[in-house]
Order: sequence, then C-alpha cells, then structure tokens
Amino acid sequence: MAAEDLTGKVALVTGSSRGLGRHYALHLARAGADVIVHDVHAQAASEFGEAPSGEAVVEEIQSLGRRAAFFTADLTDAAQVERFVRQALEKLGQIDILVNNAGGDIGAHTPRPDPNDALDIDPEDIRSVVERNLLTTMFTCKYVGTHMRERGSGKIINVGSAAGHVAARTGLIYAAAKAGVSHYTRCLAEELRPAGVNVNCLSPAPTYTGRFLATRSVGSEEGLSRLQRIAQPEDMAKIVLFLASTQSDILTGETIVCWFG
Repeated sequence: MAAEDLTGKVALVTGSSRGLGRHYALHLARAGADVIVHDVHAQAASEFGEAPSGEAVVEEIQSLGRRAAFFTADLTDAAQVERFVRQALEKLGQIDILVNNAGGDIGAHTPRPDPNDALDIDPEDIRSVVERNLLTTMFTCKYVGTHMRERGSGKIINVGSAAGHVAARTGLIYAAAKAGVSHYTRCLAEELRPAGVNVNCLSPAPTYTGRFLATRSVGSEEGLSRLQRIAQPEDMAKIVLFLASTQSDILTGETIVCWFG
C-alpha cells in the first residue's frame, strides 16, 4: 500500500488539542495536510497532561512544514459551530477532510457520570453525554457538510465507539449516543452521495490516552495478543488516515468497528 499524500488538503479535526484527536491531526499533517486544530477552550489540552495548549499542537504541526490554526468553540452550541467553521474557512480557505472526534463519556459535573447506568444516572449527565457526542457531530456535519456539498468533494469521518456496537453494562447513554453517530453516518452518506462527499465512521476500541488512564483502571495485559490489548493511539490514527485518503474513495456510509477481547 503506497504512502498517502494529502498535500494541498485541509483537515479539520475537532477535539484535536489532546487525546486521539491530537494523534489524528498529527498523522494527517505528516501525510501532507494542513490542519485546523480545535478544542472547547485553549487550555483543554493540559487537563490530562497531553499537551501544554492548543497553540502548542499548532506549533507541532507547523514544525512539519504544514499550515495550522487553533480555534475554540463549544460544539454543543450550533451558533458557535457555525462561527467556528466560518472562521476556519476564512483562515485556510477550504475544508477537504472533517474528523468529528470531539466527545467522550463525560458527566455534566464529573469526569464520567456516576452512576453511569440507564436508570439511576442523573438527567443532567444524560443530556451532557448525548450533546457532547451526538449533537456535536450533527452540528459540525451540518456546517462543514454544506461547504463540501457546494464544492462537490470531501471526506467526513465521524468517530463513534465500539461501545455503540455491544450491549454495555456501564456507560449506556454514551453507547447509545455513539450508536446514533454510526446510523447518522449511514444516513448522511446517502444525502451527500450525489455531491461526491464520502461519509464514514470509525468506532475505536478502548485506546490509551491521558483521559482514558485518568478515568479507568487498567489491568495487566501480560500474555494477551495485540488483538486483545487496549489499542495505542497510532492504531486508530492509521484508520483515520485511510478514510481521509484516496484509498477509501469508493467507500461511504460504512462504520469500521474495532474491538478487543
């Protein structure tokens, strides 16, 4: 498989100052893309010690010889999403690749909902999780997708979760929201098919990031095969790169589900 060249492409990766989003942004930049970095606020990157700031991630990308810019926006607010996309287009001129990475099993007032089930969970946590995962994806697709439809090209990569494809015992609301992302992807792909815009979804397996390690206990993986272990960020980033490249030009409406065990 030849190395993909994304020179001349502009990628927008939401939630990309930290965690998997940062790895997606850096992989796309190494392949030649200019990158729009985003997070909810400038210091979000430092929350789990993954990067000093969003601007620091921009500097990492610029050191690779790519253009980059950092924007903040609360993606649960449609007006902020519209403004963010407009500013990004004014800055870099176009968006060829959208990676809807922002999200997570995040409570309204705690790192994760507690309790994190279907019946005893706080209603505020239900709203928080659905808004952060499903609505953010829909709002960003609406405004970036309109731009891509007008241009007649583009790659949209929505990020779901393997949790959305199994019966979850904890994190049920998160799992349901991510299942919604997968089906929304399938439907949006049909709407954008006549415009030549690909829409696919990656549902990652549990993956090592700063937030993952800070909010979960990880047992020993000694003796497990690589297909049974918790994934590394590079594992997921390689799939994003495939979905952003010409190698996936005929693929749309699909979800790639990664799981271990």
